[in-house]
Amino acid sequence: MEEENKVIPAEEQAPAQPSPEDENRGLEPHGSASAPRPGDRKYGSRKGRPPERRQGRGGFRQHTDEYLERVVHINRISKTTQGGKNVRFSALAVVGDGKGKYGFALAKSGEVPDAIKKALAKARKQMVNVEIVKGGTIAHDVEGVFGSTKVVLKPARPGTGIVAGGAVRAVIELAGIKNIVSKVYGSRAPINIIRATDNGLKQLKRYEQVMLLRGLKTEEQLRAARRQAAPTNDKPQEGE
Repeated sequence: MEEENKVIPAEEQAPAQPSPEDENRGLEPHGSASAPRPGDRKYGSRKGRPPERRQGRGGFRQHTDEYLERVVHINRISKTTQGGKNVRFSALAVVGDGKGKYGFALAKSGEVPDAIKKALAKARKQMVNVEIVKGGTIAHDVEGVFGSTKVVLKPARPGTGIVAGGAVRAVIELAGIKNIVSKVYGSRAPINIIRATDNGLKQLKRYEQVMLLRGLKTEEQLRAARRQAAPTNDKPQEGE
């Protein structure tokens, strides 16, 4: 009788089998009972953690940026002070949309990723346009000069491609020029080459600008030529 009336402690009692309702109770709506962390995805029928959902809090962030990016050069800068060496990094980056718009910048930071991020952000704020003519080339020869560096740019026929070195090629490709020939004279520092290339591209002139500068045509004649070249949508209908 004493054994029957003995009270068994709660720790020694056998655990009761949980019901299906108890299994799902207390879990996140997008989790499963066997997931290692609350909200982790295990089975295909589950939607996963909130950051993996397509909508709502923390959804996917799609990059709609149309600019292309390229890191041209990374330099290690060391400055010796009384307390020791101060090491930093500089990054030279070029940004462009491939349709006649480009920009470049040089930025410094204590870490390489931070220097690249700062250079790309700075380059986006300094975008300039370049005139690209038919055939994906430039209108005429130009010479860009910066310091002791001189860059010569010449137009080329379709199919020639980009005949240029690393720093010049980065600017030319991201600007959207398809056929061009270039030559670098003097200093081969990447930043000087890019600045000389930028100086040359800014000297490009359109046909209308040259005609006005030489006094061969007036603005009225150029406007009339543009109207004639513009396509007209007034097509005669059948039966007229």
